[in-house]
Amino acid sequence: MTKKLTYTLSLLLLLLISITIAKILEIRTVKKVESTFKAIALFEKPRYVARIPITDTVQIAGYFNFMDSLVTAYDSLTDYPLSEHLLVKANPWIIDTLSHTDYYYMKEKDSFVYDQRKMVVLRPYDTIIVPDAHKAEIILSSFARTSIDINLPEFKLRIYQDSVMLHSLPVRIGQNRSRYLKMGDRVTDLRTKTGYGHIVGFRRNPDFYNPVDGKKFEYTRRDDGKTTLMPQIPWIETEVNGVRNGQLIHPTTNPKTLKKAYSNGCIGVKEGDAWIIYYHCPIGTPLHIRYDLKSKESKDSNLLLFKDIYHLDS
Repeated sequence: MTKKLTYTLSLLLLLLISITIAKILEIRTVKKVESTFKAIALFEKPRYVARIPITDTVQIAGYFNFMDSLVTAYDSLTDYPLSEHLLVKANPWIIDTLSHTDYYYMKEKDSFVYDQRKMVVLRPYDTIIVPDAHKAEIILSSFARTSIDINLPEFKLRIYQDSVMLHSLPVRIGQNRSRYLKMGDRVTDLRTKTGYGHIVGFRRNPDFYNPVDGKKFEYTRRDDGKTTLMPQIPWIETEVNGVRNGQLIHPTTNPKTLKKAYSNGCIGVKEGDAWIIYYHCPIGTPLHIRYDLKSKESKDSNLLLFKDIYHLDS
């Protein structure tokens, strides 16, 4: 074997050794990187899909259109059906903000509100979080386990998650009489109907008509004697015993009528409480309206007795 051939073979051997070493190092590096990525995936899961910075002022008048636009824009980025209710439940400070637009809450803060629709809900530099699939699953599960219980003689609406009471809210109910209502063009039993049902819809920008004479109105006289425009707060449509008889859950602008049989059949609540009910109870939420003269606020509380306002126990 010549020296030249020996030299060539030596170079080839060194080249093969170098390639082998490089491959070994490459495999080890890839495994190390993969291991690092796996660790990140296990311990640093993202808590949200997106953070949406608010760049403009959003008033109540444009609030629902704005939220609808967010849902439309970001629904394609999520692994679940994004909705207004889910988005707001993931950002509960929005519920607090809306609840605090209540005329009487603002009055306690020495602020007179003539047009609630001009009140600001979202401001520049606020941020709305679009939750990840895990957080969304938790919220959707909470919705599925939520129910409404209303005891008429107690004048009380409760929101439950499983057996845990989340909110206990005062209400007004239908009067104990019948009268002619222009809206239905018939004599109507004004007593609030009892039974089992669920929420079937919302009126996010309702028109206001007097059911007695059928006339539309845009102003309301408050308990303090002042007149304001009607506020824009969602009304909740119900179905009870398989019947949709127009029995709504909606805010009253006169909270002095709460804990009374005062309405034309609907269930009235405080303005601030209406926002709480709306965002805790999406369409499909079970509803039970009962007439129990004996009841407890909780399992450990004393038994309470209530007046038979509809004279059903006589």
